[in-house]
Amino acid sequence: MKLEKYKQESVAGRPLFVVIAWMLASRVFFETFIPWPSKCKVGILIFFGARLGHSIVIKPNVKIKYPWKLAIGSNSWIGEFVWIDNLSDVRVGENCCISQNSFLLTGNHNYKKDSFDLILGDISIHDGSWVGAKSIVCPNTIMRKGTILSVGSVLTTNTIENSVYQGNPAIYKRDRY
Repeated sequence: MKLEKYKQESVAGRPLFVVIAWMLASRVFFETFIPWPSKCKVGILIFFGARLGHSIVIKPNVKIKYPWKLAIGSNSWIGEFVWIDNLSDVRVGENCCISQNSFLLTGNHNYKKDSFDLILGDISIHDGSWVGAKSIVCPNTIMRKGTILSVGSVLTTNTIENSVYQGNPAIYKRDRY
């Protein structure tokens, strides 16, 4: 690869002043040990364009790239040190848990091209799913309703409804119920 050929494209989808305002708000209210109330954080995310349900819990030290590319359903939890690197859309359903230190990754680079082009893919986590601690959900993946991704796993493929996935790469292990 020849990184001098890489063309950095803006994927923010908002003017620079909005991106900077979000970065400042994120540092003060999200990427901190201060336990700001979840209602406060939800209000800030909605102000910046996130689509959120009610009764969402957002723990301290959460990093969200672009709130305007985020949707979270009601009664869902986002744990400490979660990183939502949403260069593309991330949708989290209702009654979902994204456990501590998890990483939702929507971008990668094409290693087959000298220009190292950026590749983007959405993530969709359906109702009742649980991303275990220190897990990674990769671009272009769908966690179907009721899926569990076990601790420390890396999801690179779509799942089957009401199932348990584990490992790196995560593979189907069993039915949830």
